Amino acid sequence: MKLTRCFRWVALFEGVSFLLLLGVAMPLKYMAGYPIAVRLVGSAHGALFVTYVLLVAALFLVQRWPLSRVAQALVLSVVPFGTFALDRRLREESTPAAASSS
Repeated sequence: MKLTRCFRWVALFEGVSFLLLLGVAMPLKYMAGYPIAVRLVGSAHGALFVTYVLLVAALFLVQRWPLSRVAQALVLSVVPFGTFALDRRLREESTPAAASSS
C-alpha cells in the first residue's frame, strides 16, 4: 500500500510539472525569450517522469499490476491531465477496500 501511495504522490507532482512545462515554461521560452524556464521546469519534470516510470515498474513487479494497467499508466503520463485521471481511478479502486476493512 505504501508503494501505491508513493506512486500517487509522484504522479501528482509529475502531472503538475508537465502542465507547468507546457503552460508556463514553454510560453515563457517562446513568447517572452526566457529559455531558462524550460531548463528548470524541464529538469524537474524529467526527474519526476523517470521516478514515475520506475514506480510503475515497481508496481508491476511487487504488486503484480497487469500489463494493461502498466500500459495505461505509461500512456496517461504523456497526456496532459492524464496522471490526474489515473489517480482518480486508483483512489476509486482503493476506497471500497478501505471501507470494508474498517
